[in-house]
Parts: sequence; structure tokens; C-alpha cells
Amino acid sequence: MISLRRYVIAGLLIWVPLAITIWVLNLIISTMDQLGALLPSFLRPDFWLLQGMGPNVPFLGGRDHIPGFGVILTVLVVLLTGVLATNLLGRRLLRYWDELLKRIPIVNSIYSSVKQVSDTLFSDSGNAFREAVLVQFPHQGAWTVAFLTGVPGGEVARQLGEVLDGELVSVYVPTTPNPTSGYFVMVRRADIKPLAMSVDQALKYVISMGVVMPEAPAASPQLHSSAALLHGQSAAQPGEQ
Repeated sequence: MISLRRYVIAGLLIWVPLAITIWVLNLIISTMDQLGALLPSFLRPDFWLLQGMGPNVPFLGGRDHIPGFGVILTVLVVLLTGVLATNLLGRRLLRYWDELLKRIPIVNSIYSSVKQVSDTLFSDSGNAFREAVLVQFPHQGAWTVAFLTGVPGGEVARQLGEVLDGELVSVYVPTTPNPTSGYFVMVRRADIKPLAMSVDQALKYVISMGVVMPEAPAASPQLHSSAALLHGQSAAQPGEQ
């Protein structure tokens, strides 16, 4: 009986991740493929292609779209938007588009919030998840994996800088097993312990609830740059001590 249970668990460990992966990919591809249906028929190249090929290809008869066309269309739209956004005229048009959306009452709050998050996560100059660290949370003596996101700025830095003199860093503490929700906290640099692991390894460690243990790699330049931020390298310049 014990052997049977072991075999079932071993089989589940193989098939469950594979099934979830296939399900997620199918969901993404199906969603992208449905985007092509948003266009009118006379604007879809696959519609005219079916009109010409349908009578000669039996399995295409009766179809109103070619499977996979929406995926190709989505990729092309994303690429063209990226090309447009990287030139001067495109940036100006996107600025007008942003201003238009920000003037719509309900759309404004949703669009602005999502745009700020996406700019932080995907921008080349963003600081999101720059390094994995250890932080004491939710109380002293309890340690958890967190991600360094930068240093406090703006009004927060002005209010706290008078008391802590710039000794705070901003970290994101993810929840398990869903790291998309979590807590944003500001802690002292001295209370942070940098981890010699990549952000991907740390995410796997969090999602697996500590089951997937990453190996400790050799120190990397990214870790050194993160350690410089944690220890306030700028404060150690001559004449500032």
C-alpha cells in the first residue's frame, strides 16, 4: 500500500506541473487568438484567405477564421506599438493617448495604476525586484525572503529622512504560494541580508514554500551592486563621513 501511494505521488509530481503548464499556455494562446475576432470580417486577412481557399480545402469550409491568426496579429500589434513608441512622433502620439485616457473618470484610476506598475516592472530603468534579500517579517526573529525594490523617495523620504538619515530601503515581501500579492515595507539597511541567488531562484523558493532549495552560487556583480545599495556606498564617499 505504501509503494502504491509512492507511485501515485511520483506520477502526480510529473503530470501536475505538465498539465498546469499546458493549461496556462492554452489559456494565453486562446485569449490572444480571440483578439482577432474583435476586428470586423472585412479587415481580417484570414477572412479573405478563407474566402479564396475555402472551396478548394475541405477542412476550411464553414470556418470564419484561421486558428492562430489572432496570436500572429497580437504579436504584430505589440511589435508595431513598440517600434512606434521608440521614435519621437510615436512618443508624442502616446503622450496624447495617455492624456486622453486620464481624462476619462473611471478609466483614469484603473489605467494610471496599471501603467505605473507596468512601467516599474518592465522599464529598463525600473528598480523592481533587483535583488533577493532576507528580512525579518512579520516580527523580530522571523525571517522571510523579500525583494529589494529601491530606496524611499518623495514625501516618504522627506518625512523619514529627518529621523533615519537615509538608512531605509524599500522591499517587497511576497506571499506563498502566490507571489503576486504581498507587503511593501521599508526597513533599515542594517536589518537586510543579501542572498547569493537570482530573483528567479528566490521566486521558485517562495512559490514552492521552501521545498525547492536553490544552490548558493558564487558572488556576482549584481550581488555586489545590491550590497553597495544596502550598505549605503554613497554615504562612504570622502568628505561625507
